[in-house]
Amino acid sequence: MTEQRVSIEFADGVADVRLTRADKMNALDSAMFAALADTIDRLGSTTGVRAVVLSGEGRAFCAGLDMASMAGGGSGLDLGARTFGDTNLFQQVAWGWRTLPVPVIAAVHGVAFGGGLQILSGADICIADPATRLSIMEMKWGIVPDMAGFALWRTRVRDDVLRELTYTAREFSAEEALALGFVSRLSRDPHGDALVLARAIAGRNPEAIRAAKRLANLAAEDGAAGILAAESAEQAKLLRSPNQIEAVMANMQKRSPAFTD
Repeated sequence: MTEQRVSIEFADGVADVRLTRADKMNALDSAMFAALADTIDRLGSTTGVRAVVLSGEGRAFCAGLDMASMAGGGSGLDLGARTFGDTNLFQQVAWGWRTLPVPVIAAVHGVAFGGGLQILSGADICIADPATRLSIMEMKWGIVPDMAGFALWRTRVRDDVLRELTYTAREFSAEEALALGFVSRLSRDPHGDALVLARAIAGRNPEAIRAAKRLANLAAEDGAAGILAAESAEQAKLLRSPNQIEAVMANMQKRSPAFTD
């Protein structure tokens, strides 16, 4: 990358990830797409990361696609090319958070339009400032959401509501987003509260947390038989493992656990 678009700070098992194009409200240009994909890849291979907080610097989380910089085809990507397994680059910057092995918490403020809304939807949990404005904005530009939005929203948002918001591209408030399922809860300090939650998650058995995320992801894809079998398989691996024993002992001894990754 020739320009920095994303920063990462690591502390206490938490990766604090920030979009850093504040002068453009963290709008998505070619460099931002590349930086986000690189960040997801890096986090997926970094030992010791137990939770991720994702936020944007400046006045907004992400204003969506930078139409000026991407005009004329932008990066020149073939949208049909599956360059990241099941996804292309544009989809990866949203879907990739879902496939990370650890929980991701989005801390959202200002605006989350278009691609910005799809990126936050890749997180496991979203905490938003009450003044945040959101929109599935693509129809305004005569296009459809193509950054994994429908794949992510299908387990969060009712079908008819999703259709209305997509067809109209209207803005909606954080209060409405909470009621509809785009947002988990509201906070006047979304980043601070996201860090508190991430640290709490990082203090749990990391193997159990990863197993729980795998099961949560599977629940959106598989039938009951597959989910039931996966529950049993995950539990069998956890029971009597060193970290599971440590969780029990720490609770019994009323001390903080010392887990290994």
